[in-house]
Amino acid sequence: MAVIGIMSAMHEELAAVLAVMPDEQCVRVVGRDFWVGHWQGHDVVAVLSRIGKVAAATTATVLLERFKIDALVFTGAAGGLSAEAQVGDVVVASGFVQHDMDASPLFPKHEVPLYGRARFDTDTALSQGLAAAARQVLSDLAQHLGPQAIADFHLLAPRVHRGLIVSGDRFVSTTAERQALQQSLSDALAVEMEGAAVAQVCLDYGVPFSAVRTISDRADDDAHIDFSRFIRDVASRYSLAILSQWLMHR
Repeated sequence: MAVIGIMSAMHEELAAVLAVMPDEQCVRVVGRDFWVGHWQGHDVVAVLSRIGKVAAATTATVLLERFKIDALVFTGAAGGLSAEAQVGDVVVASGFVQHDMDASPLFPKHEVPLYGRARFDTDTALSQGLAAAARQVLSDLAQHLGPQAIADFHLLAPRVHRGLIVSGDRFVSTTAERQALQQSLSDALAVEMEGAAVAQVCLDYGVPFSAVRTISDRADDDAHIDFSRFIRDVASRYSLAILSQWLMHR
């Protein structure tokens, strides 16, 4: 049976996953707790990614080397860059770019040296399945979120998007930073801090990878407002429901 790796960016998301894995066992490796168990009839290893590209790459490498996973899914929150990606929407990555990678003039800006590419695509079949699961979840939002969260965060008609996500080792939280990213990577839908590194590791190992990110803010001067509550009341519930729906039909 295939082993599925699940990396969560936030403690709240990981806790929600562990709550539905009745037989999980903790294996501690390089200071990280990897939870081995079953979910929806699948062998699963769940772990907190940690923050930033290097930490997430280390976590992904251990998943691949030690636990021999056959596919990897990353869940978390992201800041919206495109005008289309509003708070409460879900972005399923079609590819990743490191927005802070710049080895010019030796290599073009954003290109990862010795790879000959800037963009690391996600697995098409995996992404299609996750997008279908996300659309199913968002079609019945009241079932997964309480009315207070829907009202407080104005989640009237959240949508699922597929497209480019960019990653870098800084929390983008000013309008000026967001605008600069929009200018240099005009097709990017969202920004976060881990996915591109994990995508690169999975390419090295030849393991299918994709990611689901909930838009928690607009990556601007208001990006810090109610972030923790959004993760608890919205993003973590999205992640649990989407992953459960995806595994059920995998």
